[in-house]
Amino acid sequence: MGLFSRTPDPAPARPTRTLWTDGFGRLATRCIQMIAVLAIVAVAIYGLMQLSLVLIPVVLALIFASAFNPLMAFMRRKGVPSVLATIIALVGSLLIVTGIVWLIVWAVRTQWDELIDSANDGITQLQGYVEHLPFSIDQAQIDNLRDTAVDFVTSAQFGSGALAGVSATASFLTGLVLMMVVLFFFLKDGPAIWEFLLRPFEGERYERARRIGDKTVQTLGGYARGTSIIAAADAIGIGIGLAILQVPLAVPLAVIVFLTAFIPIVGATAAGILAALVALVTNGPLAAVIVIGIVVLVNQLEGNFLQPVVMGRSLKLHALVILLALTAGTILGNIIGAVLAVPITAVAWGIVTVWNGENEPAAPMKKKRPEIA
Repeated sequence: MGLFSRTPDPAPARPTRTLWTDGFGRLATRCIQMIAVLAIVAVAIYGLMQLSLVLIPVVLALIFASAFNPLMAFMRRKGVPSVLATIIALVGSLLIVTGIVWLIVWAVRTQWDELIDSANDGITQLQGYVEHLPFSIDQAQIDNLRDTAVDFVTSAQFGSGALAGVSATASFLTGLVLMMVVLFFFLKDGPAIWEFLLRPFEGERYERARRIGDKTVQTLGGYARGTSIIAAADAIGIGIGLAILQVPLAVPLAVIVFLTAFIPIVGATAAGILAALVALVTNGPLAAVIVIGIVVLVNQLEGNFLQPVVMGRSLKLHALVILLALTAGTILGNIIGAVLAVPITAVAWGIVTVWNGENEPAAPMKKKRPEIA
């Protein structure tokens, strides 16, 4: 060989194929990793469900504190002490809630007799409709259903259900008191509490944690305020329609619409169905059809106008994601789970979008190419 001739490099050694390095082995490794992650998530969810009496009030307090955050920041900028600003926010919200409750009680007391008389007339009309159905329902069957209902009410099963209701009421009151206490401290010392929780972090991790905190407050606050505006619009629209049609208990039904509107997609619709049933029993089929039309019109205005304008960037979730979150939340936490599922999902997505920077999402979630509309 010549002086400048190059000795060929030895062929690279081929890796030894073992049980865990071939294709099926790598697939099995990934499956084991996924099972481990799912097991950890399941244990975490189970633990959180066992602590629901503490977790749910804390989450609700965080949502309310985020909703009040602009007001608290404004009062702090004006030099109002944190304690006084907190008292003003809490007392103001309690006065609003007390006024709504008083309005409901007043409406029920003044319209209850009218509702009973209208309901009796409506039930008589329904019995007339039943008599003309293609299949027969005789008086004996109606009496049998009534006796079954009476037997259930007087049974031990109903009594145990009543005791369970008393226990649920006690848990609700306990959670309400805890939520108010936690909300007071979140409003008064929220920034200081968050800075204390950030002490273990430094450098980039500290900045990331701050972005996550700011995004969480922004998302929860925007969601709470936006949903409140949309719920109020739904309640006012449907309430005005019920009042024009002279449907009894229009004000309580409007309040129910407002409360159920915090469950996206299905809440206001379910309340509208309830209002239509009341109109059917008290005012007849034509009024019920008109109420259904009002509910559909209000929902269309909400979905096509109010949602994009009011919610803005607070809830950038696909309708399918919202539906799946509602289903999972309802399975895990019933009504409270349905209410909290969407804002929690929105927070999780918001955290992903600021993981690497203010407008830099986590690497797996970055757009690789234009998405198909």
